[in-house]
Amino acid sequence: MLINGGYTNYGQAIGILMLDTHFPRIEGDIGNALTYSFPVKYKKVKNATTNQIVLECATGLLDRFINAAQELEKEGVNAITTSCGFLSIYQKELSTAVDVPVFTSSLIQVPMIYRMLKASQKVGIITANGKTLTEKHFNGVGWSTQEIPIAIAGMENTNEFSEIFVHGTRTVMDVENVTKEILNVGKDLIKRYPNTGAIVLECTNMSPFRQVLQKHLSIPIFDIVTLIKMVYNGVCYNPLNSKLARV
Repeated sequence: MLINGGYTNYGQAIGILMLDTHFPRIEGDIGNALTYSFPVKYKKVKNATTNQIVLECATGLLDRFINAAQELEKEGVNAITTSCGFLSIYQKELSTAVDVPVFTSSLIQVPMIYRMLKASQKVGIITANGKTLTEKHFNGVGWSTQEIPIAIAGMENTNEFSEIFVHGTRTVMDVENVTKEILNVGKDLIKRYPNTGAIVLECTNMSPFRQVLQKHLSIPIFDIVTLIKMVYNGVCYNPLNSKLARV
């Protein structure tokens, strides 16, 4: 059996474009490597802040993300994602810039999830900021609210979550407080839109709280980590361990 070389490191199939942040990332967060049962490769995009992307529509950052994505591709990853769902606006540009699959945001799952539901149900979206998440972000990953009914709930009125993950004014997190804030926003979404059939967590920092939401809301919850694991299974195999690969 012949195995191709050409890279310095191997086995990191998923590349993750990280924002330039300093807040805590607990296990379950996209930026904590313990979240995965397989290796991932991180690439920080310098001076790309959450504020710029969530509140300023990532203005002026495209070239930095393209360069970082191309670096990850040269380093041998099989697929690339990002650490902020608002980067869905750059889905087309980033996927065009490299020759490996790119999935910029958990929002790319919305059409698939909608097709799983009853026609009378909505797809819920819990986002870091409901005021700045717009049709432009949905169009970026190939769908619109004209074809898919959604229900949005934002974290912009919370204290701890917003200060830590959007504004970056705190570097210490009270996990219990953030859990309560996310759960309260989720419960309010269901109260306002009782026909919500499933929820997508736009913000990659919400992933550690997915199971709490599933438990208390009793509906399916999807996020960037569930998507990463699905893509990993699609793009990576071990030719030494797979009997079928030898056929």
